[in-house]
Amino acid sequence: MAPMTEFAVNDPYRYLEGFGNYHSSEALQGAVPQVNNTPQKPPLGLHTERISGSAFTSPRDQYLQTFLYRGQSSLLHDDFVPLEVTSGYGAGTSAAPAHINPNSYFWPSFPVPEQANWITGQALLGSNGDPVKKEGTAIWVFSLTEDMPARHVFSSLDGELLIIPQSGSLDIQTELGFMMVRQNEIALIPRGVRYRVTLPGGKPCRGFVCELFQGHFRLPDLGIVGTTGLANVRDFQIPTAFFDGALVDGKAKANNKNDGGEWTIVSRLAGKLWHCTQKHTPFDVAGWHGTCYPYKFDLGRFCPLGNTLFDEHDPSLYTVLSARHHGAEPGTAVVDFVIVPPRWNVSEDTLWLPYYHRNTMQEFFSVIVNNQEPAFRFNDVGRVGNRFAPFGAGLHGAMSTHGASDAEMRAAQGIDTSKPKKLQTDGLTTFVLETERPLVLSEWAYACAQKNPQAKGRLPAKM
Repeated sequence: MAPMTEFAVNDPYRYLEGFGNYHSSEALQGAVPQVNNTPQKPPLGLHTERISGSAFTSPRDQYLQTFLYRGQSSLLHDDFVPLEVTSGYGAGTSAAPAHINPNSYFWPSFPVPEQANWITGQALLGSNGDPVKKEGTAIWVFSLTEDMPARHVFSSLDGELLIIPQSGSLDIQTELGFMMVRQNEIALIPRGVRYRVTLPGGKPCRGFVCELFQGHFRLPDLGIVGTTGLANVRDFQIPTAFFDGALVDGKAKANNKNDGGEWTIVSRLAGKLWHCTQKHTPFDVAGWHGTCYPYKFDLGRFCPLGNTLFDEHDPSLYTVLSARHHGAEPGTAVVDFVIVPPRWNVSEDTLWLPYYHRNTMQEFFSVIVNNQEPAFRFNDVGRVGNRFAPFGAGLHGAMSTHGASDAEMRAAQGIDTSKPKKLQTDGLTTFVLETERPLVLSEWAYACAQKNPQAKGRLPAKM
């Protein structure tokens, strides 16, 4: 059997494959012109538009751009104005970072809204840097119980979004096509790309978003590891073009019915929400080609590497995606996305728990439910609803000592390490977001956190 997740939720969409590859997709045959990116008269009466995800003079291997051929230019909309919306988490969950200190933090759970969609269901946990200066990153918590309102789309103008469902699924329609993103999958939406989020079957979904203000997520270099292992290029899936309309008399006609129904574009800029309206559908892209696109990845396809004799390897060996800091010294990352999935351990005379550690990076951690059974205790909607479970998350600041409890350490020292054992078989995958700068917590995140929990012996045994 192939090493991939047997998802409980069916994926009805088709995908292209290959991380970073140059891709092309047509919803209407002939929509993408040959050779000339910007013909005087684009095929099928379409309009040419380009999304540039990097500077024009970026090195060729780092340059991100995509040409879109759409029914109407996205230029046609009214003014963006501030969107005053009360988060589903409550009025106190402002997007302003406010608290920083040397303590570790632990969230046994997060307060969750009774009703929320993708616009109202995100709350800022913490951030570093500044989106206006394109520095650093932010971490958001989301908990959804309903679809986005009809004719509404969302985009981040601050950075590209790494979406990490903890439990549940998201049906995401982007300008470049559809993605079904389920628990034990991750998805990335480039900066500025517009999309709409609905819930398959109306079931709640909860999780996290890492918003990258600078650079882009990429696969880590493998060095002496060679050409395969960890997250492989071929296992990333990219949506195929979808045109909200039809071909009529040789012309692409979008579904822009004159029924008085406008589309609302909601965008996040400098951490705040703005909105405008337009009369045409944003999903009128009949074809596209380029390297700047959404994608998703099944974490069940991640190929863990480890030692086969003794000692503990560095957690960098579990890195799925990394955003390099090109202006800093080699090997420096703005943020790394790391997972600790089910795997075999075969190292002899070695402690099978991470040693006590102080790290120059900040470590934000939580879990993803990889068990797909509806009756699994953390999937049972009747039992957990949209509550974060088995716990919310934790954060270790830079040079904040962390590690196992005394009881866990004593138990690990009694293990027979001469026999291989499969670890992390409890239906959960741990993930870590390691950031180079300290996270400054929002008011609500600070208020509901346990401070320095390990010193008080309150971290769960699972950690």
